[in-house]
Amino acid sequence: MLCDFHIHTCMSADSKADIDRVIQTAIQLGMTYLCITDHHDIDYKDGELNFLLDSRQYYQTLLKYQEKYRKEINLLIGVELGLQPHIKKEADEFLSSVPFDFVIGSSHVINGIDPYYEPIWKKYSTEQVMQMYFENIASNLEVHNNFDVYGHLDYTIQYAREKDKEYSYTKYKDIIDNILKKIIKMGKGIEINSSGLRKGLRSTLPCFEIIKQYHKMGGEIITVGSDAHIPEDVGADFEKVKELLIEAGFRHYNIFRKRKPVDILLS
Repeated sequence: MLCDFHIHTCMSADSKADIDRVIQTAIQLGMTYLCITDHHDIDYKDGELNFLLDSRQYYQTLLKYQEKYRKEINLLIGVELGLQPHIKKEADEFLSSVPFDFVIGSSHVINGIDPYYEPIWKKYSTEQVMQMYFENIASNLEVHNNFDVYGHLDYTIQYAREKDKEYSYTKYKDIIDNILKKIIKMGKGIEINSSGLRKGLRSTLPCFEIIKQYHKMGGEIITVGSDAHIPEDVGADFEKVKELLIEAGFRHYNIFRKRKPVDILLS
């Protein structure tokens, strides 16, 4: 069973998921590892939600659950860090405050604007929004290196008016290939985020073409995450994800312990 390395609980501003229920769901699914990765987004300005974690309180809370379930599952402590070029100092200070097992670096805003909200889609075409989103990722990679995998590389497409109906990797090939090349050169990885499959998209985030291209370019580090915000979504569509991994050419996926990747063979 694939291990879920992108999970949100009630410690994320956008989730009310009970931590016990999240962990128990993973146990029921037969998972051997689970990593909770609640949101920490520095200088997030859109909406009314506060996506900041108290790192020490967060870590100590999860240590208690780690001990509580230690005979049933290996619970690891991670975080999903929202990246923007100007928050590097604050991000590094946050990550150095506790010994995380795993860090997802994610882009949730485009020049400070959250694409979850409608105004950006009214002002720009889908192609313009996606181009700006990938440019923001490229800018982040010029500044940030304190993460383990880059999350949901084409995240923004799920909020487009027609979702991914006209979307394809080939439209943005040059900038996506540069992003993948940079990630590989940095010794980092990407994730397959299964949430796209339950949000009306044709594929995962990123799309299969990007996953295949990442492998073709020599990318080896890849994690699997549901991006669950409710217990029922833990491990969602992982059988499909496993098929995509194998079809893309992977023979393993990864978990992380103490910020180090561990290969798990696909059986």
